[in-house]
Amino acid sequence: MAKLRNEIQSEFTWNLADLFASDNAWENKLNETKEYINKITAYSGHLSDDAKTLLEFLKLQDELSVNMDKLGNYAYRKSDEDTRNSFYQQMKSKYSALAVEINHACAFEIPELLSIDEEKLQSFYKELNELEHYRLMLDRIRRQKDHILSKECEEILAATGMLRQAPDEIFSMLNDADMTFNDAIDSDGNKHSVTHGSFVPLLQSPDRKLRKSAFQSLYGEYRKFRNTSAAILNSQMQSLKFMADMRKYNSPLEASLDDTEVPTSIYHNLIKTVHQNLSSMHDYVALRKKLLGLDELHFYDMYTPIIPDEDFKIPYDEAKNITLEALKPLGDDYISMLKEGFNNRWIDVYENTGKRSGAYSAGAYGVHPYVLLNYTDTLDDVFTLVHEMGHALHSYLSNKNQSSTYASYVIFVAEVASTCNEALLMQYLLSKTSDNKKRAYLINHFLEQFRGTLYRQTMFAEFELWCSERVKNGDALTADALDEKYAALNKQYYGEEIHLDSEIALEWARIPHFYYDFYVYQYATGFSAAIALSQRILKEGKPAVDDYLKFLSGGCSSDPVSLLKIAGIDMNSPEPIDNALKLFKSLTDELNTLCK
Repeated sequence: MAKLRNEIQSEFTWNLADLFASDNAWENKLNETKEYINKITAYSGHLSDDAKTLLEFLKLQDELSVNMDKLGNYAYRKSDEDTRNSFYQQMKSKYSALAVEINHACAFEIPELLSIDEEKLQSFYKELNELEHYRLMLDRIRRQKDHILSKECEEILAATGMLRQAPDEIFSMLNDADMTFNDAIDSDGNKHSVTHGSFVPLLQSPDRKLRKSAFQSLYGEYRKFRNTSAAILNSQMQSLKFMADMRKYNSPLEASLDDTEVPTSIYHNLIKTVHQNLSSMHDYVALRKKLLGLDELHFYDMYTPIIPDEDFKIPYDEAKNITLEALKPLGDDYISMLKEGFNNRWIDVYENTGKRSGAYSAGAYGVHPYVLLNYTDTLDDVFTLVHEMGHALHSYLSNKNQSSTYASYVIFVAEVASTCNEALLMQYLLSKTSDNKKRAYLINHFLEQFRGTLYRQTMFAEFELWCSERVKNGDALTADALDEKYAALNKQYYGEEIHLDSEIALEWARIPHFYYDFYVYQYATGFSAAIALSQRILKEGKPAVDDYLKFLSGGCSSDPVSLLKIAGIDMNSPEPIDNALKLFKSLTDELNTLCK
């Protein structure tokens, strides 16, 4: 039974007083921030008047951005402490309503910035040197000139924001609130509750009957709602098509990736390169089947450990020490920042009743990052700790080294720092392990990361692209069409050594990331880049670390592909993905040797 929030020792909770001393202080800042709406709208029609007016407006935008960042962080962190608390749910709603109102009030900004004559803008830079700070930001806006509409049309698009959030919100209500699953039955006839949180742990059970029962229970419920789920996903893809059409992009993919300055060639390069390495995945699936001793491997067998559980029990204090040792290759400065996070309550460590599940890191400009965990003393939890602290220190360094204008890094690079930490942790653990059984267990753990992040997320990306292109071509996403395509992709990615269970064709209906606008491919590209970076750091030492820390400090001061080049990684090339998958193959071969 999870403890109540007030039963958790304060040292294991995050300190939100670093954001606001109290709820009243938050409310006062919210009311103060509302006043920015009138201040902002006062500039409507005047951004091209003179250099001084433009600079005043851009500085005001920065102030507003910092305020909203702190307000949102506090509201969401407080709500996540106990999701049942209606007071903090209401606080989140107040914040969201203000954000929509501000976006609507700022609708004039982009059209006006685009309307400034280039010669006039250059004269502004010469007149006020302070404006140079905003040159990159303004260049980014103005490069999208062909995709920006009139002030009136931008206001209409801004007003559709809540409507465009509807597919995600409807999916969340159906998935998280309305669906209930029958209990799974184990080999002894005992019942086990099936929830979103318990599903994967049940699939990790050594009891095959329990795994199969949980698998059939979950997907049996999704089968009941498959037509509804298809309609929701179709609406999501229609929404992306609408925005791409309105903004005159060739495709929703181009529209989505252009926001982060990533060429669509990188998305296609990922899928193509993974396709060229599917034989390694097929070998791993065959090895899993052999080591589990199964005549027929099913999808409900894909999560249970193929190496007997070594039962790593790692208390949180020990996990912190392991993290500090494993990440020593990143240098003394990095370790000092880690200690600062550990010692100054950046982290909310343990589960409590009503606390949000899972884990995340949230940067807060002008304060420090916050990390949510639900630590339970497992090896997975140690990997989660280093993963989230990778995110946290990426945010910390970017916030420390960049102004608020350029501190926020884009999603394309977001998973690099976290996964690099995981790769360094794995290499550290392997270097400390001579026992063949433990080494095999750790390698299997690492291979599962590859499978889940590089292969599986690429399959998701390919499926999402297919959905988008189908809608773009005027075809609806029916449940039958979705099932058929998803089943075919699973067969292609996992190969002939696994039985194609009918239930797996429904997995598309439970993936929330399909509502995140071409998000998932970045897990795979980020993982590939991180593997390459970790290998370079371990091989080259300080020069590689110096480059890596420059990358972490970059925020969005350059486009993400160029930022990764600073660290020595070129994602335009198939090389990082190829090299990561070569490591996957070599580890599969080593696991096969260890288990002979």
